[in-house]
Amino acid sequence: MKLKNILVVIILALLISACAENPFTGKKTMAIVPNSQLFPTAFAQYDQFLSENKVVKGTKEADMINRVGQRIAVAAERWLDANGYQGYLNDYKWEYTLVEDKTVNAWCMPGGKIVFYTGILPIAKNEAGVAAIMGHEVAHALANHGQQRMSGGVLQQIGAVGLNVALQDNENLELFNQAYGIGSQVGFMLPFSRSHETEADEIGIYLMAIAGYNPDEAAELWKRMKANSGGQAPPEFLSTHPASDTRIANLQALSPKAKVEAQKFGVTSFRN
Repeated sequence: MKLKNILVVIILALLISACAENPFTGKKTMAIVPNSQLFPTAFAQYDQFLSENKVVKGTKEADMINRVGQRIAVAAERWLDANGYQGYLNDYKWEYTLVEDKTVNAWCMPGGKIVFYTGILPIAKNEAGVAAIMGHEVAHALANHGQQRMSGGVLQQIGAVGLNVALQDNENLELFNQAYGIGSQVGFMLPFSRSHETEADEIGIYLMAIAGYNPDEAAELWKRMKANSGGQAPPEFLSTHPASDTRIANLQALSPKAKVEAQKFGVTSFRN
């Protein structure tokens, strides 16, 4: 068997054997890097981050972050249990931390370690805005997006090595590698990332509604995000995130559906 054929077989074997199911979509996703390895690494990185940054404790804002995070985690567990995924969160170690930093950002690491920067709170504006952000970030963790991005990066590297070996063209190797890097980033990794953001928006708005927060606030949050950016964003096809207008329209369409989903869990009124 030729070397390039062997490489194709190896890549296909990796894709077939290293798959996980996204409980929210039912789709098979890449899991070349297993959670058993990913979670401990994420927890260690989280601890290191906290040791190097100023954690805010005992304030109204810090208490709100913790309160919203707990409600979103409970909503996630309720949804998962109701849909046949009992025990899905057993290895998660939820923690909700506010860090003093002017950056407009928040994130959730694989396994449930969540950080909000103080810089995003004015844009969140209210508790429902925080819930929209929290739901989105938690959704990334629940849907294993970090695992998928790492797995996608592994495949990107394997593809580069495999094609370099298969081409055996030393003269044009550098040009090929540049073209492959750009092509795989724009044609594979960036659309991959944008699909994760769209998926997290959808999962997140359902979680915030089940947690009792008004899902209409998700679109309002992104209107404020857009205003804060001053419209300065790269074209959507060159970005890791969908365009703000795309997200706003999607969230506005999803909000009534999220309210209907929340009713299944006895939630009929929503807090802002």
